[in-house]
Amino acid sequence: MRLDWYKTLPEGYKAMLGLQQVVNKSSIGHKLLELIKIRASQINGCAHCLEMHTKDALALGENDERIYLLSVWREVPFYSERERAALVWCEALTNLSLTGAPDEVYLEVEKLFTSTEIVELTLAIVAINGWNRLAVGFRSEVGNYISRYEKNE
Repeated sequence: MRLDWYKTLPEGYKAMLGLQQVVNKSSIGHKLLELIKIRASQINGCAHCLEMHTKDALALGENDERIYLLSVWREVPFYSERERAALVWCEALTNLSLTGAPDEVYLEVEKLFTSTEIVELTLAIVAINGWNRLAVGFRSEVGNYISRYEKNE
């Protein structure tokens, strides 16, 4: 770890947790949120977040194969139309400088999600991209995460 950013600027950590609490209360569903978190973390190369969110997805009962093949989701039949729309939106926003969040992607999302769900989905993508940047930038540790869903069992 390069520095303990949690302790260095606790109000920043609290602000990130505040956003995450909003995301956690979303109506989208925890399994879909974990898929979004994994996909953004794959794109951003965040080992810490990949460990965390694959373990959380598994603890929620997500299928191993769907996690293993998430980076190639377009090529496999394992994801619903709604999940595909969420994943393409996640990729568009995570790669914003390359995509510009195309209208055709937004229209696909708009067909399958309510306005509130679109904002919830977008905030989830914003949050995981923020966490990725903090974890990669400060080299958060990998290998010791215990799923928050297992802790609550």
